[in-house]
Amino acid sequence: MKYLLLKHYRGAPAPASGQPMMDRWTPEEVDAHIQYMNDFAARLEQTGEFVDSQALTPEGAFVRSDGDGRPPVTDGPFAETKDLIAGWMIIDVDSWDRAVELAGELSAAPGVGGEPIQEWLEVRPFLTGSHSVTE
Repeated sequence: MKYLLLKHYRGAPAPASGQPMMDRWTPEEVDAHIQYMNDFAARLEQTGEFVDSQALTPEGAFVRSDGDGRPPVTDGPFAETKDLIAGWMIIDVDSWDRAVELAGELSAAPGVGGEPIQEWLEVRPFLTGSHSVTE
């Protein structure tokens, strides 16, 4: 089963450390945080549980169709993921419990002063197979 682990800039509950992620961190603290995540991914590659991960920049836009022959519309009156989603990791594990265990480990990445930030990560299973709606 594949799961998406989402890291948020904002929109999630505040991390236990109380420190805003990266906007007040030293370059060394940012480097240590990224190294922790790279080491975590490398360990999961060895167990076969890592699929992919990416950090996202704040730039971007929502885009939607505005109808045939019209150019797409960008942005809108809603929260934008460019403000919310900092990055993601996809894991392929045997159970929900394992996904939660790994998210807990990733949540402990270092922040200010090297202390674990204990940030909240969103864990979402991939939709698989066909699903039907029942009334």
